[in-house]
Amino acid sequence: MIRHWPGALAAALVVALALGTLAAVALRAEGWTALQSADWAAVRFTLLQATLSALFSVGLALPVARALARRQFPGRRALVTLMGAPFILPVIVAVLGLLAVFGRNGLISHILGVFGLPPIHIYGLHGVVLAHVFFNLPLATRLILHGWLSIPGERFRLAASLGFGPRETFRLLELPMLRAVLPGAALVIFLICTTSFAVALALGGGPRATTVELAIYQAFRFEFDLGHAALLGLVQVAICATAAALARGASLPAEMGGGLDRAVQRWDAGATQLKLIDAIATCLAAAFLLTPLGAVVADGLAGITRLPGAVLWAAGRSLAVALAAAALTLALALPLAVFIHNAGRAGSALAETVAYLPVATSPLVIGVGLFIVIFPFADPVSLALPVTALVNAVMSLPFVMRAILPALTEAEAAYGRLADSLGMKGLTRLRIFLLPRLARPLGFATGLAAALSAGDLGVVALFVDPAEATLPLYLYQLMASYRMEEAAGAALVLLALSLGLFVAFDRGGRLGAQA
Repeated sequence: MIRHWPGALAAALVVALALGTLAAVALRAEGWTALQSADWAAVRFTLLQATLSALFSVGLALPVARALARRQFPGRRALVTLMGAPFILPVIVAVLGLLAVFGRNGLISHILGVFGLPPIHIYGLHGVVLAHVFFNLPLATRLILHGWLSIPGERFRLAASLGFGPRETFRLLELPMLRAVLPGAALVIFLICTTSFAVALALGGGPRATTVELAIYQAFRFEFDLGHAALLGLVQVAICATAAALARGASLPAEMGGGLDRAVQRWDAGATQLKLIDAIATCLAAAFLLTPLGAVVADGLAGITRLPGAVLWAAGRSLAVALAAAALTLALALPLAVFIHNAGRAGSALAETVAYLPVATSPLVIGVGLFIVIFPFADPVSLALPVTALVNAVMSLPFVMRAILPALTEAEAAYGRLADSLGMKGLTRLRIFLLPRLARPLGFATGLAAALSAGDLGVVALFVDPAEATLPLYLYQLMASYRMEEAAGAALVLLALSLGLFVAFDRGGRLGAQA
Protein backbone atom coordinates (compact mmCIF):
# COMPACT_ATOMS: atom_id res chain seq x y z
CA MET A 1 0.00 0.00 0.00
CA ILE A 2 1.06 3.61 -0.51
CA ARG A 3 2.26 5.16 2.73
CA HIS A 4 0.00 7.59 4.55
CA TRP A 5 2.51 10.39 5.23
CA PRO A 6 2.14 12.21 1.86
CA GLY A 7 -1.63 12.45 2.38
CA ALA A 8 -1.21 13.54 5.98
CA LEU A 9 1.29 16.20 4.88
CA ALA A 10 -1.10 17.46 2.19
CA ALA A 11 -3.94 17.59 4.74
CA ALA A 12 -1.73 19.53 7.17
CA LEU A 13 -0.86 22.06 4.45
CA VAL A 14 -4.53 22.60 3.57
CA VAL A 15 -5.42 23.06 7.25
CA ALA A 16 -2.53 25.51 7.68
CA LEU A 17 -3.64 27.57 4.69
CA ALA A 18 -7.34 27.54 5.56
CA LEU A 19 -7.30 27.70 9.35
CA GLY A 20 -3.77 29.04 9.94
CA THR A 21 -4.42 32.10 7.81
CA LEU A 22 -7.78 32.50 9.50
CA ALA A 23 -6.01 32.50 12.87
CA ALA A 24 -3.60 35.15 11.60
CA VAL A 25 -6.54 37.23 10.45
CA ALA A 26 -8.31 36.74 13.80
CA LEU A 27 -5.28 37.97 15.75
CA ARG A 28 -5.30 41.21 13.74
CA ALA A 29 -9.06 41.67 13.85
CA GLU A 30 -10.62 44.54 15.71
CA GLY A 31 -13.49 44.03 18.12
CA TRP A 32 -16.91 43.21 16.72
CA THR A 33 -18.08 46.67 17.73
CA ALA A 34 -15.68 48.06 15.13
CA LEU A 35 -18.03 47.03 12.34
CA GLN A 36 -19.32 50.20 10.74
CA SER A 37 -22.66 50.90 9.07
CA ALA A 38 -21.04 50.42 5.65
CA ASP A 39 -19.82 46.99 6.75
CA TRP A 40 -23.28 45.90 7.85
CA ALA A 41 -24.61 47.21 4.53
CA ALA A 42 -22.05 45.00 2.75
CA VAL A 43 -23.20 42.00 4.81
CA ARG A 44 -26.84 42.68 3.95
CA PHE A 45 -26.04 43.12 0.26
CA THR A 46 -23.98 39.91 0.23
CA LEU A 47 -26.83 37.91 1.72
CA LEU A 48 -29.43 39.59 -0.49
CA GLN A 49 -27.63 39.10 -3.80
CA ALA A 50 -26.67 35.51 -2.92
CA THR A 51 -30.26 34.68 -1.96
CA LEU A 52 -31.72 36.24 -5.10
CA SER A 53 -29.08 34.63 -7.30
CA ALA A 54 -29.78 31.20 -5.82
CA LEU A 55 -33.56 31.57 -6.12
CA PHE A 56 -33.44 32.83 -9.72
CA SER A 57 -30.85 30.24 -10.76
CA VAL A 58 -32.83 27.34 -9.33
CA GLY A 59 -36.21 28.70 -10.43
CA LEU A 60 -35.10 29.25 -14.03
CA ALA A 61 -33.26 25.92 -14.11
CA LEU A 62 -36.39 23.94 -13.25
CA PRO A 63 -38.12 24.14 -16.68
CA VAL A 64 -34.78 23.68 -18.47
CA ALA A 65 -33.85 20.57 -16.48
CA ARG A 66 -37.35 19.15 -16.90
CA ALA A 67 -37.19 19.69 -20.67
CA LEU A 68 -33.79 17.99 -20.91
CA ALA A 69 -34.99 15.13 -18.72
CA ARG A 70 -38.07 14.25 -20.77
CA ARG A 71 -37.00 15.15 -24.32
CA GLN A 72 -34.55 13.60 -26.77
CA PHE A 73 -33.54 15.86 -29.65
CA PRO A 74 -30.54 16.46 -31.93
CA GLY A 75 -27.87 18.40 -30.09
CA ARG A 76 -29.17 17.50 -26.62
CA ARG A 77 -25.84 16.00 -25.53
CA ALA A 78 -23.95 19.06 -26.80
CA LEU A 79 -26.34 21.34 -24.91
CA VAL A 80 -25.86 19.38 -21.69
CA THR A 81 -22.09 19.63 -22.20
CA LEU A 82 -22.48 23.37 -22.76
CA MET A 83 -24.00 23.60 -19.31
CA GLY A 84 -20.52 23.09 -17.88
CA ALA A 85 -18.83 25.80 -19.96
CA PRO A 86 -19.61 28.84 -17.75
CA PHE A 87 -17.98 27.09 -14.80
CA ILE A 88 -14.53 27.27 -16.42
CA LEU A 89 -15.21 30.57 -18.17
CA PRO A 90 -13.12 33.42 -16.71
CA VAL A 91 -15.46 35.61 -14.69
CA ILE A 92 -14.17 38.88 -16.11
CA VAL A 93 -14.67 37.55 -19.67
CA ALA A 94 -18.25 36.58 -18.90
CA VAL A 95 -18.84 40.04 -17.41
CA LEU A 96 -17.58 41.63 -20.62
CA GLY A 97 -19.90 39.39 -22.64
CA LEU A 98 -22.87 40.30 -20.45
CA LEU A 99 -22.05 43.99 -20.89
CA ALA A 100 -22.00 43.49 -24.67
CA VAL A 101 -25.52 42.06 -24.50
CA PHE A 102 -27.20 43.73 -21.51
CA GLY A 103 -25.06 46.86 -21.00
CA ARG A 104 -25.99 50.45 -21.75
CA ASN A 105 -24.48 50.13 -25.24
CA GLY A 106 -25.30 46.44 -25.57
CA LEU A 107 -27.46 44.47 -27.94
CA ILE A 108 -30.63 44.63 -25.83
CA SER A 109 -30.32 48.38 -25.31
CA HIS A 110 -29.94 48.92 -29.07
CA ILE A 111 -33.09 46.88 -29.69
CA LEU A 112 -34.95 48.91 -27.06
CA GLY A 113 -33.72 52.13 -28.68
CA VAL A 114 -35.37 51.16 -31.95
CA PHE A 115 -38.72 51.28 -30.13
CA GLY A 116 -37.89 54.52 -28.33
CA LEU A 117 -37.26 52.85 -24.96
CA PRO A 118 -34.41 53.79 -22.58
CA PRO A 119 -31.31 51.57 -22.39
CA ILE A 120 -30.69 49.02 -19.63
CA HIS A 121 -28.65 50.02 -16.61
CA ILE A 122 -26.79 46.85 -15.65
CA TYR A 123 -24.70 48.09 -12.72
CA GLY A 124 -25.89 47.41 -9.20
CA LEU A 125 -27.87 44.62 -7.59
CA HIS A 126 -29.61 43.46 -10.75
CA GLY A 127 -26.31 43.33 -12.67
CA VAL A 128 -24.64 41.23 -9.97
CA VAL A 129 -27.63 38.87 -9.84
CA LEU A 130 -27.74 38.63 -13.65
CA ALA A 131 -24.07 37.63 -13.79
CA HIS A 132 -24.48 35.08 -11.02
CA VAL A 133 -27.50 33.55 -12.76
CA PHE A 134 -25.44 33.29 -15.94
CA PHE A 135 -22.76 31.33 -14.09
CA ASN A 136 -25.03 29.23 -11.89
CA LEU A 137 -28.02 28.48 -14.10
CA PRO A 138 -26.04 25.70 -15.82
CA LEU A 139 -24.91 24.31 -12.46
CA ALA A 140 -28.46 24.32 -11.10
CA THR A 141 -29.71 22.68 -14.30
CA ARG A 142 -27.13 19.89 -14.05
CA LEU A 143 -27.89 19.25 -10.38
CA ILE A 144 -31.65 19.14 -10.93
CA LEU A 145 -31.24 17.09 -14.13
CA HIS A 146 -29.30 14.46 -12.18
CA GLY A 147 -32.21 14.28 -9.75
CA TRP A 148 -34.71 13.81 -12.57
CA LEU A 149 -32.62 11.10 -14.21
CA SER A 150 -32.30 9.31 -10.86
CA ILE A 151 -36.02 8.48 -10.92
CA PRO A 152 -36.20 4.88 -12.23
CA GLY A 153 -37.89 4.48 -15.59
CA GLU A 154 -40.13 1.81 -14.08
CA ARG A 155 -41.83 4.50 -11.99
CA PHE A 156 -42.93 6.37 -15.09
CA ARG A 157 -44.03 3.12 -16.73
CA LEU A 158 -46.15 2.29 -13.68
CA ALA A 159 -47.56 5.82 -13.63
CA ALA A 160 -48.58 5.48 -17.28
CA SER A 161 -50.23 2.10 -16.66
CA LEU A 162 -52.24 3.67 -13.84
CA GLY A 163 -53.39 6.48 -16.14
CA PHE A 164 -51.48 9.30 -14.46
CA GLY A 165 -51.48 12.60 -16.30
CA PRO A 166 -48.79 15.35 -16.05
CA ARG A 167 -50.19 16.71 -12.76
CA GLU A 168 -50.32 13.33 -11.00
CA THR A 169 -46.88 12.38 -12.30
CA PHE A 170 -45.43 15.64 -11.05
CA ARG A 171 -47.10 15.42 -7.64
CA LEU A 172 -46.27 11.78 -6.91
CA LEU A 173 -42.92 11.25 -8.69
CA GLU A 174 -41.20 14.54 -9.48
CA LEU A 175 -42.15 16.67 -6.49
CA PRO A 176 -40.59 14.30 -3.89
CA MET A 177 -37.35 14.34 -5.89
CA LEU A 178 -37.38 18.14 -6.10
CA ARG A 179 -37.94 18.45 -2.36
CA ALA A 180 -34.75 16.44 -1.86
CA VAL A 181 -32.62 18.13 -4.56
CA LEU A 182 -33.64 21.81 -4.60
CA PRO A 183 -32.55 22.86 -1.08
CA GLY A 184 -29.04 21.48 -1.58
CA ALA A 185 -28.72 23.02 -5.06
CA ALA A 186 -29.91 26.41 -3.83
CA LEU A 187 -27.54 26.41 -0.85
CA VAL A 188 -24.54 25.39 -2.97
CA ILE A 189 -25.23 28.30 -5.34
CA PHE A 190 -25.79 30.61 -2.36
CA LEU A 191 -22.36 29.60 -1.04
CA ILE A 192 -20.70 30.24 -4.40
CA CYS A 193 -22.31 33.68 -4.67
CA THR A 194 -21.25 34.76 -1.18
CA THR A 195 -17.59 34.40 -2.19
CA SER A 196 -18.00 36.21 -5.50
CA PHE A 197 -15.45 38.98 -5.94
CA ALA A 198 -14.86 39.75 -9.62
CA VAL A 199 -18.58 40.10 -10.39
CA ALA A 200 -19.11 42.62 -7.59
CA LEU A 201 -15.89 44.43 -8.53
CA ALA A 202 -16.99 44.86 -12.16
CA LEU A 203 -20.77 45.26 -11.78
CA GLY A 204 -21.30 46.38 -8.19
CA GLY A 205 -21.82 49.98 -9.08
CA GLY A 206 -20.96 51.74 -5.82
CA PRO A 207 -21.22 51.56 -2.02
CA ARG A 208 -24.81 50.31 -2.11
CA ALA A 209 -23.72 47.24 -4.08
CA THR A 210 -20.62 46.17 -2.15
CA THR A 211 -20.15 42.59 -0.99
CA VAL A 212 -18.07 41.56 2.01
CA GLU A 213 -15.37 40.23 -0.34
CA LEU A 214 -15.22 43.58 -2.11
CA ALA A 215 -15.14 45.41 1.25
CA ILE A 216 -12.15 43.26 2.28
CA TYR A 217 -10.37 44.22 -0.93
CA GLN A 218 -11.11 47.91 -0.42
CA ALA A 219 -9.97 47.89 3.22
CA PHE A 220 -6.76 46.09 2.27
CA ARG A 221 -5.87 47.62 -1.08
CA PHE A 222 -6.98 51.22 -0.73
CA GLU A 223 -6.90 51.87 3.04
CA PHE A 224 -4.30 49.27 4.06
CA ASP A 225 -6.27 48.76 7.26
CA LEU A 226 -5.26 45.20 8.14
CA GLY A 227 -7.36 45.12 11.30
CA HIS A 228 -10.51 46.16 9.45
CA ALA A 229 -9.79 43.74 6.60
CA ALA A 230 -9.21 40.97 9.13
CA LEU A 231 -12.50 41.67 10.89
CA LEU A 232 -14.39 41.61 7.58
CA GLY A 233 -12.57 38.39 6.76
CA LEU A 234 -13.92 36.74 9.90
CA VAL A 235 -17.42 37.88 8.97
CA GLN A 236 -16.99 36.39 5.51
CA VAL A 237 -15.75 33.07 6.90
CA ALA A 238 -18.72 32.95 9.29
CA ILE A 239 -21.12 33.43 6.37
CA CYS A 240 -19.35 30.80 4.23
CA ALA A 241 -19.07 28.27 7.05
CA THR A 242 -22.77 28.60 7.89
CA ALA A 243 -23.78 28.21 4.24
CA ALA A 244 -21.42 25.22 3.80
CA ALA A 245 -22.83 23.50 6.90
CA LEU A 246 -26.39 24.04 5.70
CA ALA A 247 -25.52 22.81 2.20
CA ARG A 248 -23.89 19.68 3.59
CA GLY A 249 -27.01 18.76 5.55
CA ALA A 250 -29.59 19.83 2.99
CA SER A 251 -29.18 17.05 0.39
CA LEU A 252 -31.64 14.37 1.41
CA PRO A 253 -32.24 11.05 -0.38
CA ALA A 254 -35.29 11.11 -2.59
CA GLU A 255 -36.14 7.51 -1.59
CA MET A 256 -37.19 6.54 -5.10
CA GLY A 257 -35.89 3.03 -4.78
CA GLY A 258 -34.01 1.07 -7.41
CA GLY A 259 -34.79 0.14 -10.97
CA LEU A 260 -33.42 -1.80 -13.90
CA ASP A 261 -31.70 1.26 -15.45
CA ARG A 262 -33.98 1.22 -18.47
CA ALA A 263 -34.28 4.27 -20.69
CA VAL A 264 -36.85 6.71 -19.33
CA GLN A 265 -39.89 7.06 -21.56
CA ARG A 266 -42.30 9.85 -20.65
CA TRP A 267 -45.85 8.94 -21.64
CA ASP A 268 -47.15 11.94 -19.68
CA ALA A 269 -45.29 14.52 -21.78
CA GLY A 270 -46.71 13.93 -25.25
CA ALA A 271 -49.09 16.88 -25.37
CA THR A 272 -48.27 19.56 -27.94
CA GLN A 273 -48.50 22.29 -25.30
CA LEU A 274 -45.90 20.57 -23.12
CA LYS A 275 -43.59 20.06 -26.09
CA LEU A 276 -43.86 23.76 -26.90
CA ILE A 277 -43.09 24.74 -23.29
CA ASP A 278 -40.02 22.48 -23.23
CA ALA A 279 -38.79 23.83 -26.58
CA ILE A 280 -39.15 27.45 -25.42
CA ALA A 281 -37.32 26.76 -22.14
CA THR A 282 -34.46 24.99 -23.92
CA CYS A 283 -34.06 27.66 -26.60
CA LEU A 284 -34.14 30.55 -24.12
CA ALA A 285 -31.52 28.89 -21.92
CA ALA A 286 -29.26 28.20 -24.91
CA ALA A 287 -29.64 31.80 -26.12
CA PHE A 288 -28.92 33.19 -22.64
CA LEU A 289 -25.69 31.18 -22.43
CA LEU A 290 -24.49 31.44 -26.02
CA THR A 291 -25.20 35.08 -26.86
CA PRO A 292 -22.67 36.62 -24.40
CA LEU A 293 -20.03 34.10 -25.50
CA GLY A 294 -20.72 34.95 -29.13
CA ALA A 295 -20.46 38.65 -28.32
CA VAL A 296 -17.05 38.11 -26.68
CA VAL A 297 -15.76 36.28 -29.73
CA ALA A 298 -17.18 38.79 -32.23
CA ASP A 299 -15.95 41.87 -30.37
CA GLY A 300 -12.62 40.19 -29.59
CA LEU A 301 -11.91 39.44 -33.24
CA ALA A 302 -12.56 43.09 -34.05
CA GLY A 303 -10.29 44.37 -31.29
CA ILE A 304 -7.49 41.81 -31.23
CA THR A 305 -5.39 43.77 -33.74
CA ARG A 306 -5.29 46.74 -31.35
CA LEU A 307 -3.87 44.84 -28.41
CA PRO A 308 -0.76 46.33 -26.77
CA GLY A 309 2.30 44.19 -26.29
CA ALA A 310 1.67 44.11 -22.52
CA VAL A 311 -1.15 41.62 -23.14
CA LEU A 312 1.30 38.92 -24.16
CA TRP A 313 3.36 39.43 -21.00
CA ALA A 314 0.20 39.32 -18.89
CA ALA A 315 -0.90 36.15 -20.70
CA GLY A 316 2.50 34.60 -20.01
CA ARG A 317 2.19 35.36 -16.31
CA SER A 318 -1.32 33.88 -16.26
CA LEU A 319 -0.07 30.76 -18.02
CA ALA A 320 2.76 30.33 -15.49
CA VAL A 321 0.39 30.80 -12.54
CA ALA A 322 -2.14 28.37 -14.06
CA LEU A 323 0.42 25.63 -14.65
CA ALA A 324 1.91 26.05 -11.18
CA ALA A 325 -1.56 26.00 -9.58
CA ALA A 326 -2.55 22.87 -11.51
CA ALA A 327 0.64 21.07 -10.46
CA LEU A 328 0.16 22.09 -6.82
CA THR A 329 -3.49 20.99 -6.90
CA LEU A 330 -2.54 17.52 -8.12
CA ALA A 331 0.31 17.33 -5.59
CA LEU A 332 -2.29 17.91 -2.87
CA ALA A 333 -5.28 16.03 -4.31
CA LEU A 334 -3.67 12.73 -5.26
CA PRO A 335 -2.06 11.98 -1.84
CA LEU A 336 -5.24 13.13 -0.11
CA ALA A 337 -7.40 10.85 -2.25
CA VAL A 338 -5.13 7.87 -1.51
CA PHE A 339 -5.14 8.72 2.19
CA ILE A 340 -8.95 8.99 2.28
CA HIS A 341 -9.30 5.62 0.56
CA ASN A 342 -6.81 3.78 2.76
CA ALA A 343 -7.64 5.36 6.12
CA GLY A 344 -10.27 3.90 8.41
CA ARG A 345 -13.76 5.30 8.66
CA ALA A 346 -12.85 7.99 11.20
CA GLY A 347 -9.63 8.97 9.47
CA SER A 348 -11.32 8.99 6.07
CA ALA A 349 -14.13 11.25 7.30
CA LEU A 350 -11.61 13.66 8.85
CA ALA A 351 -9.41 13.76 5.75
CA GLU A 352 -12.41 14.28 3.46
CA THR A 353 -13.56 17.17 5.65
CA VAL A 354 -10.09 18.70 5.31
CA ALA A 355 -10.19 18.25 1.52
CA TYR A 356 -13.43 20.22 1.28
CA LEU A 357 -12.44 22.80 3.90
CA PRO A 358 -11.59 25.47 1.28
CA VAL A 359 -15.28 25.57 0.30
CA ALA A 360 -16.05 27.15 3.67
CA THR A 361 -13.28 29.74 3.42
CA SER A 362 -12.71 32.81 1.31
CA PRO A 363 -9.73 33.17 -1.06
CA LEU A 364 -9.40 36.82 -0.08
CA VAL A 365 -9.32 35.87 3.59
CA ILE A 366 -6.54 33.36 2.85
CA GLY A 367 -4.76 36.06 0.86
CA VAL A 368 -4.99 38.60 3.67
CA GLY A 369 -3.79 35.98 6.16
CA LEU A 370 -0.80 35.12 3.99
CA PHE A 371 0.05 38.81 3.68
CA ILE A 372 -0.01 39.15 7.48
CA VAL A 373 2.24 36.08 7.84
CA ILE A 374 4.69 37.03 5.09
CA PHE A 375 4.95 40.78 5.75
CA PRO A 376 7.40 40.62 8.72
CA PHE A 377 9.84 38.44 6.74
CA ALA A 378 9.57 39.43 3.07
CA ASP A 379 7.90 41.79 0.62
CA PRO A 380 4.52 40.19 -0.24
CA VAL A 381 4.41 42.04 -3.58
CA SER A 382 7.53 40.20 -4.76
CA LEU A 383 5.80 36.89 -3.96
CA ALA A 384 2.45 37.84 -5.51
CA LEU A 385 2.42 35.28 -8.31
CA PRO A 386 3.59 32.27 -6.21
CA VAL A 387 1.04 33.16 -3.51
CA THR A 388 -1.68 33.46 -6.15
CA ALA A 389 -0.81 30.03 -7.54
CA LEU A 390 -0.85 28.50 -4.04
CA VAL A 391 -4.24 29.99 -3.11
CA ASN A 392 -5.74 29.05 -6.47
CA ALA A 393 -4.51 25.48 -5.99
CA VAL A 394 -6.17 25.19 -2.58
CA MET A 395 -9.43 26.72 -3.82
CA SER A 396 -9.53 24.26 -6.76
CA LEU A 397 -8.92 21.28 -4.48
CA PRO A 398 -12.60 20.45 -3.68
CA PHE A 399 -13.55 20.34 -7.36
CA VAL A 400 -10.52 18.24 -8.28
CA MET A 401 -11.23 15.81 -5.44
CA ARG A 402 -14.72 15.26 -6.83
CA ALA A 403 -13.12 14.03 -10.05
CA ILE A 404 -10.28 11.93 -8.61
CA LEU A 405 -11.67 10.26 -5.49
CA PRO A 406 -14.53 8.25 -7.11
CA ALA A 407 -12.20 7.01 -9.86
CA LEU A 408 -9.57 5.99 -7.30
CA THR A 409 -12.15 4.11 -5.24
CA GLU A 410 -13.41 2.30 -8.33
CA ALA A 411 -9.90 1.35 -9.45
CA GLU A 412 -8.97 -0.02 -6.02
CA ALA A 413 -12.21 -1.98 -5.81
CA ALA A 414 -11.64 -3.57 -9.22
CA TYR A 415 -7.89 -4.21 -9.21
CA GLY A 416 -6.62 -3.44 -5.71
CA ARG A 417 -6.38 -7.09 -4.63
CA LEU A 418 -4.50 -8.00 -7.79
CA ALA A 419 -2.04 -5.18 -7.13
CA ASP A 420 -1.63 -6.41 -3.55
CA SER A 421 -0.97 -9.96 -4.73
CA LEU A 422 1.77 -8.66 -7.05
CA GLY A 423 3.41 -6.81 -4.17
CA MET A 424 2.84 -3.34 -5.58
CA LYS A 425 3.53 -0.71 -2.94
CA GLY A 426 4.53 2.92 -2.68
CA LEU A 427 5.62 4.70 -5.84
CA THR A 428 5.56 1.47 -7.85
CA ARG A 429 1.86 1.01 -7.12
CA LEU A 430 1.22 4.64 -7.98
CA ARG A 431 3.19 4.58 -11.24
CA ILE A 432 2.16 1.19 -12.65
CA PHE A 433 -1.32 0.72 -11.27
CA LEU A 434 -3.03 3.96 -10.20
CA LEU A 435 -1.80 6.61 -12.63
CA PRO A 436 -2.80 4.71 -15.80
CA ARG A 437 -6.23 3.96 -14.32
CA LEU A 438 -6.69 7.59 -13.28
CA ALA A 439 -5.46 9.16 -16.52
CA ARG A 440 -8.89 10.44 -17.60
CA PRO A 441 -9.95 12.04 -14.29
CA LEU A 442 -6.43 13.37 -13.73
CA GLY A 443 -6.45 15.02 -17.15
CA PHE A 444 -9.88 16.52 -16.49
CA ALA A 445 -8.88 17.67 -13.00
CA THR A 446 -5.63 19.23 -14.21
CA GLY A 447 -7.42 21.08 -16.99
CA LEU A 448 -10.09 22.28 -14.59
CA ALA A 449 -7.56 23.57 -12.05
CA ALA A 450 -5.48 25.28 -14.77
CA ALA A 451 -8.52 26.92 -16.39
CA LEU A 452 -9.90 28.17 -13.07
CA SER A 453 -6.53 29.61 -12.10
CA ALA A 454 -5.88 31.24 -15.48
CA GLY A 455 -9.16 33.15 -15.29
CA ASP A 456 -9.04 34.02 -11.59
CA LEU A 457 -9.33 37.62 -10.51
CA GLY A 458 -9.07 37.44 -6.75
CA VAL A 459 -5.95 37.14 -4.63
CA VAL A 460 -3.79 38.54 -7.43
CA ALA A 461 -5.66 41.86 -7.07
CA LEU A 462 -4.50 42.08 -3.44
CA PHE A 463 -0.77 41.59 -3.95
CA VAL A 464 0.46 42.19 -7.44
CA ASP A 465 2.03 45.35 -8.77
CA PRO A 466 -0.24 46.69 -11.57
CA ALA A 467 2.80 46.61 -13.89
CA GLU A 468 3.10 42.85 -13.27
CA ALA A 469 -0.60 42.03 -13.64
CA THR A 470 -1.95 38.71 -14.85
CA LEU A 471 -4.26 38.75 -17.85
CA PRO A 472 -7.58 38.88 -15.89
CA LEU A 473 -6.31 41.84 -13.84
CA TYR A 474 -4.94 43.55 -16.95
CA LEU A 475 -8.32 43.02 -18.65
CA TYR A 476 -10.07 44.65 -15.69
CA GLN A 477 -7.64 47.59 -15.89
CA LEU A 478 -8.53 48.05 -19.56
CA MET A 479 -12.25 47.98 -18.72
CA ALA A 480 -11.79 50.47 -15.88
CA SER A 481 -9.98 52.78 -18.32
CA TYR A 482 -12.90 52.44 -20.81
CA ARG A 483 -10.56 50.97 -23.44
CA MET A 484 -13.31 48.58 -24.42
CA GLU A 485 -11.99 47.58 -27.85
CA GLU A 486 -8.66 46.53 -26.38
CA ALA A 487 -10.51 44.87 -23.48
CA ALA A 488 -12.54 42.82 -25.96
CA GLY A 489 -9.37 41.59 -27.66
CA ALA A 490 -7.76 40.75 -24.32
CA ALA A 491 -10.94 38.90 -23.30
CA LEU A 492 -10.71 36.74 -26.39
CA VAL A 493 -7.07 35.92 -25.60
CA LEU A 494 -8.02 35.02 -22.01
CA LEU A 495 -10.93 32.90 -23.20
CA ALA A 496 -8.67 31.03 -25.62
CA LEU A 497 -6.04 30.55 -22.90
CA SER A 498 -8.48 29.14 -20.33
CA LEU A 499 -10.36 26.87 -22.71
CA GLY A 500 -7.11 25.84 -24.39
CA LEU A 501 -5.60 24.73 -21.09
CA PHE A 502 -8.70 22.76 -20.17
CA VAL A 503 -9.00 21.04 -23.55
CA ALA A 504 -5.27 20.26 -23.76
CA PHE A 505 -5.08 18.58 -20.36
CA ASP A 506 -8.45 16.86 -20.68
CA ARG A 507 -7.52 15.43 -24.09
CA GLY A 508 -4.06 14.50 -22.83
CA GLY A 509 -5.67 12.47 -20.06
CA ARG A 510 -7.85 10.65 -22.56
CA LEU A 511 -4.85 9.81 -24.73
CA GLY A 512 -3.01 8.57 -21.66
CA ALA A 513 -5.97 6.37 -20.78
CA GLN A 514 -6.02 4.87 -24.27
CA ALA A 515 -2.32 4.18 -24.10
